[in-house]
Amino acid sequence: MKYRLVIDKNAQEEVIAVVHAPSALTQAIENLVCSFSGPGFIMGHAEDEVRRLEFGEIELVTVFDRKVIAIDAKGNRYRLQERLRDLEEALPSYFIRINKSTLANEHAISRFDAVFSGGVDAVFKCGHRDYVSRRCFAEIRRRYEGK
Repeated sequence: MKYRLVIDKNAQEEVIAVVHAPSALTQAIENLVCSFSGPGFIMGHAEDEVRRLEFGEIELVTVFDRKVIAIDAKGNRYRLQERLRDLEEALPSYFIRINKSTLANEHAISRFDAVFSGGVDAVFKCGHRDYVSRRCFAEIRRRYEGK
């Protein structure tokens, strides 16, 4: 197998892979390329500080009191300037919608818990819990069953 990287600031970016047959490697490359969405971070505001939040350290993005909030792996909350629907397009593909007002990093979900009311909660590594709507849970199940 050969690898070649050409850096040309004037050329349009594209990734071309020439293979004999699809494999786990080609799927991993496709997932990586498709999930890349620009710089890989957003700016979060907490009290008097503005902090650069890498996509990988964000566990979920949700709406509290009509404000868009990002919660990181330590449970810290940062207010974001972007709207949730704009973030849904900008965030990598491993961010999934779990309800009308929350986008979750699927790598940060530790488990799904059934609740007494018959619904399902997503439990994150930072300890935060959020409900999963039935429609979104059906989509999540299809996504995991497809893997």
